Amino acid sequence: MNIILLAPEDWLDESTVRLDDRRHVHIRDVLKAEMGDALRVGLLGGLRGSGTVVKLSDEHTRLQVDLVDPPLPRHPCDLILALPRPKMLRRVFRTAAEMGVANLYLINSARVEKSYWQSPLLQPDRVDAALTAGLERAGDTVLPQVHLHPRFKPFIEDQLPGLIGSRACWIANPGTPEVLATQSGEGLIMLGPEGGFVPYEVELAQSMGAQPVRLSDRILSVDTAVTAALSQSALAS
Repeated sequence: MNIILLAPEDWLDESTVRLDDRRHVHIRDVLKAEMGDALRVGLLGGLRGSGTVVKLSDEHTRLQVDLVDPPLPRHPCDLILALPRPKMLRRVFRTAAEMGVANLYLINSARVEKSYWQSPLLQPDRVDAALTAGLERAGDTVLPQVHLHPRFKPFIEDQLPGLIGSRACWIANPGTPEVLATQSGEGLIMLGPEGGFVPYEVELAQSMGAQPVRLSDRILSVDTAVTAALSQSALAS
């Protein structure tokens, strides 16, 4: 945990917070904080800064908080991802939060199992928990917005053109000559499921303005592809 995230209900007054949950346990047992220590803190969705330990007991921690720094910059690209299998989904959420993605669109695809949409990991509290873990690792405060679109064609035809606007949109398609790492600017990155998008899906996305690119000459797992795509586009921008 590289930042202690604070919620509005933690405040005792305008500058003091009281923590008595896992954050308190982390401060006490992992950070082994002592009175007067300054810890990195941030208001969820808001500013970052420092919190000085003013009380530490077995039951709770009190911090004197000074928030002066803005959230970390957002990633230049939003991510459109065919819903991965549940065991990968939590890692994808964490990675998206760590990389500063503003919007994550989870969509259907021919190779997405219908049962994936019933995963408990898509419940709002489970999504927030996975995203929060990513923020805590990255030292950030702003959660990505997660959007669920369980029908592929309506999303591509009705939503994608508006999301693209004046930005670029790249769809990962193995064997394509163009490489994502050579593209620059703000945009949308579309990644398929294991096995990739089927040809019809690539063609439909292209008809709406998506440009095919490849991430690598290797076949990548979904979670590796997410990391590779976000890293390449961040460096190119």
